[in-house]
Amino acid sequence: MIAEEQKKDIRRLSREQVTEYFLSIGEKAFRAKQVYEWLWKKAVKDFDEMTNISIQTRKQLKKDFVINQIAVDQMQRSSDGTIKNAIKLYDDKVVESVLIPAKKRITACVSSQVGCSLDCNFCATARLKRMRNLNPDEIYDQVVAIKDQSELYFDRPLTNIVFMGMGEPLLNYNNVLAAIDKITNPKGLGMSPKRITLSTVGIPKMIKKLADDEVKFNLAVSLHSGIDEVRSRVMPINDKSPLEDLADSLRYWYEKTQRKVTYEYVVWRGINDTEKDARALVKFCKVIPSKVNIIEYNPIDDGEFQQASVEAVAMYKVMLEQNDIVVNVRHSRGKDIDAACGQLANKN
Repeated sequence: MIAEEQKKDIRRLSREQVTEYFLSIGEKAFRAKQVYEWLWKKAVKDFDEMTNISIQTRKQLKKDFVINQIAVDQMQRSSDGTIKNAIKLYDDKVVESVLIPAKKRITACVSSQVGCSLDCNFCATARLKRMRNLNPDEIYDQVVAIKDQSELYFDRPLTNIVFMGMGEPLLNYNNVLAAIDKITNPKGLGMSPKRITLSTVGIPKMIKKLADDEVKFNLAVSLHSGIDEVRSRVMPINDKSPLEDLADSLRYWYEKTQRKVTYEYVVWRGINDTEKDARALVKFCKVIPSKVNIIEYNPIDDGEFQQASVEAVAMYKVMLEQNDIVVNVRHSRGKDIDAACGQLANKN
């Protein structure tokens, strides 16, 4: 018998590989379809739950494979209804995911890496070292967990997914796209890719790869300044991928997809809260059709970054609207449980 720790997670196999496995043990090919449906559409965590599979075949599956499952190790509920999950992975590492309820939607904010290798100075997650990428099934399972919570606590379906949790999705490219494929596949969760947004710090060559791969989901870029010196101060990756390179990749994205991009933008006191900063953002927004989400800043204890004044945010909004750029001012949810943007850091 294969030792438990040496068994392969069956969800790492493609449908074709599962079919080959069943043929190799003298089973019919249609068993693969049944098992694949149990694994992905019904998201079972135990072979014994596969009730239309014979007991003998289930025993064989348990002998040869495991289903590495996540567990909601801790759940916190905010006064505004937001739920934060500390998700324990099969190797005892932990990531966080968030359910964000609103009047017309319920959004799952999921993680793509354990920790993060980038050094955005305003983000708590950046203070954790990157330990590993999440597997497609671990990303998928976060969505399933939040889908179940949405139905249990709000009696409503999950409507949207954002890759804005821990990690940089484009540095776990293949696994993130594999997870999205399962999430959007009718044989998985069957969610529309139009309901999914991938948020990135802006890695030009990977944005071009997204365009080449003809992805159907939405793209958001964590921008925070249209001035290289300012952006490098808050996001050191800008030294390697300056705004000119980012703009070039976004032109390529739009040329290939004809889809606008969303810029996520925080206005900080004394950092990017002047009219000069706002004009630079307007100029960058004209690179391709775009919209802007101005996001309320969520402090991470050290005091270096402070939310800008109401007047500064209003100035940005007016200037963007005067230039026919759609802008939304977002007020963060779940701040009282450290579940808001930039606060995910496994404090618990």
